[in-house]
Amino acid sequence: MIMKHTPKKVINVLQFICPTGFYGAERWILALVKNSDPNTVNHELAVTYESEKQNLELLHQFPKANQTHKITMNGRFDWQVIKKLVSLIKQRNIDIIHTHGYKSDILGVIAARKAGIKSVATPHGFGTSKELKLQLFTWLGGKSLSFFDKVVPLSKQLYKESLDYGVAKDKCFYIRNAVDLTEIDEFLVKKTPYSKTDAKAEKKQIGFIGQLIPRKNVKDAIDIFDTLWQNDKNIEFNLLGDGESRQELERYANSLASAQDIHFLGFRNDRLERLKDLSLFVMTSEDEGIPRCLMEACAMEIPIAAYDIAGIDQLISHQKTGLLAPFGDKKQLALHWRQLLDDADYAQTLARAARAFVLEKFSGQRMAKEYHDLFRQLLQSK
Repeated sequence: MIMKHTPKKVINVLQFICPTGFYGAERWILALVKNSDPNTVNHELAVTYESEKQNLELLHQFPKANQTHKITMNGRFDWQVIKKLVSLIKQRNIDIIHTHGYKSDILGVIAARKAGIKSVATPHGFGTSKELKLQLFTWLGGKSLSFFDKVVPLSKQLYKESLDYGVAKDKCFYIRNAVDLTEIDEFLVKKTPYSKTDAKAEKKQIGFIGQLIPRKNVKDAIDIFDTLWQNDKNIEFNLLGDGESRQELERYANSLASAQDIHFLGFRNDRLERLKDLSLFVMTSEDEGIPRCLMEACAMEIPIAAYDIAGIDQLISHQKTGLLAPFGDKKQLALHWRQLLDDADYAQTLARAARAFVLEKFSGQRMAKEYHDLFRQLLQSK
């Protein structure tokens, strides 16, 4: 007689990431945990600690009621982390490890096999890099997905890319991305009217929030800004975020006539404050999942103009919730920027429609429930 396994009431899940900052993947983990029912799923967090300069903001913002663990990693890749993970899994009675990013995928799935627990990976994007070693590890991370019990991409495009990496269809399960609307709504309630007190603040604010890495293709956005600035000095471009491309982009921006109005602000804790004050949010990425920063811009009713690529098209419908241009068509995208900056009524009509769409389709509670159901099904299949 075959005995069916009955999972315990509370499922212990270890969220594991090798953080590169406090961006989409890190904020996504927070959204999942904050919207989960602690009576059914107990989330713990494990992050790798690789250098004193590393941004561990996720560790600081993780809910205080949940356990966090910092695992020292010697260098950019350290196989000893697997042994440490296995020990942590057994010590904390973890049922499922949930990984985010190529390093955590490789290390996490091996640790899961050694510890005898289930494994789930959530791809947040298959990035490109000029560095050969990083390209190799990214490829290995993609290939490691085949060994997970479940791979749960954030978008339909990432679902397709996961299959292209060799993940079996019966292992690949699409759960639509989400944004933590409670954080945004609480901010909007507390938000006091913005007061522009100096000449610089009078300029219309164009903004980007995200990692400064190759696949974000930020140089196109800088080029478009410079083109518009030639005829309108009443605009400035603020870029919030950091990454491997930052120095190169800063050098390029400083060579342009508009350099005085292009500001690289780095990582900021006040991203929502900055986001709320934008007249326009822009993206020129070549590859995305469903960008969290874009969902936040939608939720805060910020007008949006972007390239029409997979992932972004899951949020923005042209002339309905924002304006889109074919990838690489800087001239057309510049026209969209200009239209939204000049026609405030039209821009706000699109922005209000974008918020309504996000509220309906991308709630954190919906996503957390779907993950809970997936976790439970995994344990029942033991």
